[in-house]
Amino acid sequence: MNVAFDKPSLWQRARPIFGGFDLPLACAVLFLVALAMVNMYSVGFDHGTRFFTHGRNILLALGVMFLVAQVPPQRLMVLAVPLYTVGVLLLLGVEFAGITKKGATRWLNVGVVIQPSEIMKIAMPLMLAWWFQRREGQLRTLDFAVAAGILMLPVALILKQPDLGTALLVMAAGLYVIYFAGLSWRLILPVLTVAVVGITLVVAFESDLCQPDVQWVGMRDYQKNRVCTLLDPMSDPLGKGFHIIQSMIAIGSGGVTGKGFMQGTQTHLEFIPERTTDFAFAGYAEEHGLLGVLVLMGGFLWLIFRGLQISAQAPTLFGRLMAGALSLNFFSYAFVNMGMVSGILPVVGVPLPFVSYGGTAMVTIGLGLGVLMSIAKSRGLMQR
Repeated sequence: MNVAFDKPSLWQRARPIFGGFDLPLACAVLFLVALAMVNMYSVGFDHGTRFFTHGRNILLALGVMFLVAQVPPQRLMVLAVPLYTVGVLLLLGVEFAGITKKGATRWLNVGVVIQPSEIMKIAMPLMLAWWFQRREGQLRTLDFAVAAGILMLPVALILKQPDLGTALLVMAAGLYVIYFAGLSWRLILPVLTVAVVGITLVVAFESDLCQPDVQWVGMRDYQKNRVCTLLDPMSDPLGKGFHIIQSMIAIGSGGVTGKGFMQGTQTHLEFIPERTTDFAFAGYAEEHGLLGVLVLMGGFLWLIFRGLQISAQAPTLFGRLMAGALSLNFFSYAFVNMGMVSGILPVVGVPLPFVSYGGTAMVTIGLGLGVLMSIAKSRGLMQR
């Protein structure tokens, strides 16, 4: 007896790959990508091939997201310890054989030049989520102490490079996991109290503490200068305060509706030196105004909110911790970048996701989104 089998169509064969993708999350990403490409066309039009290279980097990040989304969270969890270990070893390699650029030793040549600290933005929450998954149901204070040690080792190595911006992002990613794992407010409140008191004292005694001959314990001179420049950028308007002053002028001059696409004077007359990288948001705000900024912030809130929904619905503790930490990572990126460009936070070199030009950071963002997609797909499979 002959049995005829219909040959499956291309879509039927590809459907398992695309099936389960989280549509709201994908739409949020594409919305931000569209805004980012429009802005890069304007702020980078006289920077040679920046627009096309930025588009290539975004496509690479989306490709990484697609590939990582195919990996089940259980397999990602297996990679936690090896990836964390490799990341720490590479950071130690930077310490002994790193490449120095502009006074900072952050890069390592392993056949290609890489920045190992970027690996820790993903490896850190992955490692801590793995740790708490193993300790599920029997968490003690000692387990949180071990987690703090896992977190502080790479953060200390990154701070030594020095790279305050990346260290803050890695620390934030780890702290989000520790918080979602159930860290008691009795341990959080004392740290917050010390931080508030310290900030209050610095603001109150800024004129005395920012004198050139005053040394701040545990901080390098450049870190002290960043804080002092934040408090009074006009103290050195043509030097340390130039970037932030010009950035605030650009944002303020945008008004409610902005100066219009390609019409930003502060941007195109090159008063904003890093207008395609860390200060790309200033050019965006100048040309699109308050309304455009609200649209951009709405895109990030959409992405973050959807990520937290994925976290709440994840079938495992590992998935909940990873999705929650990665979602709030986007909050850290956006809050710190917009804050430093607006003059409410020190300038620490944190890019704005999708909007700021950069290759390594874009791939890291793609990795994080891929993990979020993977967790969302696993939830869909569990429900079936």
